[in-house]
Amino acid sequence: MNIKLLGAAVLAMATLLCNPALAEEAPAVDRTSTGGAQTLEDIMARQEQLKIDESFRSENLGNPDNAAPTSGQLGTLGGRSDADVWRSVRYNKIDPTVQSPGPANGVMIQGEGIAWYKLREGPVITYGGGAILGIIALLAVFYFVRGRIKIDGGPAGTTIERFKAIERFGHWLLAGSFIALALTGLITLMGRTFLIPVLGPDAFATLAAGSKWLHNNVAWAFMLGLVMTFVMWVAHNIPNKLDWQWLKAGGGIFTKGHPSAKKFNAGQKIIFWTVMVLGFSVSLSGLSLLFPFQMPMFSDTFGVINSVLGTDLPTALAPHEEMQYANIWHSIVAFVMMVAIIAHIYIGSVGMEGAFDAMGNGEVDIEWARQHHDLWVAEVEAKQGKGESS
Repeated sequence: MNIKLLGAAVLAMATLLCNPALAEEAPAVDRTSTGGAQTLEDIMARQEQLKIDESFRSENLGNPDNAAPTSGQLGTLGGRSDADVWRSVRYNKIDPTVQSPGPANGVMIQGEGIAWYKLREGPVITYGGGAILGIIALLAVFYFVRGRIKIDGGPAGTTIERFKAIERFGHWLLAGSFIALALTGLITLMGRTFLIPVLGPDAFATLAAGSKWLHNNVAWAFMLGLVMTFVMWVAHNIPNKLDWQWLKAGGGIFTKGHPSAKKFNAGQKIIFWTVMVLGFSVSLSGLSLLFPFQMPMFSDTFGVINSVLGTDLPTALAPHEEMQYANIWHSIVAFVMMVAIIAHIYIGSVGMEGAFDAMGNGEVDIEWARQHHDLWVAEVEAKQGKGESS
């Protein structure tokens, strides 16, 4: 429940920060030259999400009492021009009917598209991309300063089984699908900005279509891997007092010491729960994007947040708004996961001698195991001793 409340609070803060209602107020606009109609300044202010007084539009809906004769120019519209009618639609002052009913067919104007686009193309790409480049640069500096974490005294030459074949399959299913999803997601999110100038629009269109298809279908493998690894490893990742001692010692990453640990140390537990919680969240938002009419997420989520925090977030969301919220949330969570996984990849490959063998062939050097997971080695050897004695 605490995790849900924390997620709700973070989502509420992000929503409030991005809410146009909290934007600064736009300066007054002189509309005398347009006879009271909107000006270019009005349009630009809306695109910048500035707060403006739109009564000059919302109240200018035409008056049926002033209807022209049926033979007149506006007679068939009952005294209301097309612009009047569409302003009525925008400000929900009319109840239109559609010939083809459907969840989204009755939504004729949805005004949050600009806000979503500017957030997606601006802060999401800027801060998300910056976070990825930042963690790569940080790890590169750390590598040159700290160097590779070696096995003290060198490898022993004998091995112990670290992970069974089914465990490695679940791990690589999750890891491989995540890498594919990350790459295709970045192409979809950033391709228009960074790839079209390089590849051209035609080549990028083919790449983007293929990335979208791959992203949507590889997602099922990711969710399967997420379930498999959770079921297999959750029992080993329950936090305990030993983890605090490991964290206080920095996991031996910054020093030559090696704090005691069982099968998973505190650092691995942090990665595990980060992947599980964020993986579950990114999967839900992904499913909502795949099935927007069947799995809307944010109207109910905002309702829970309102009841807990006393906020006034919108709960009557059009399908378009649901998808916009889901898209932004999906991107943010994915970026956080990418940062965590890049750090995990570093430690499990070039950052630590002997670490990759755990997921490579399942066998690790016994000296590596004693240095990093001494209590787990003792448990395994105790079980083997009992098996031999019996």
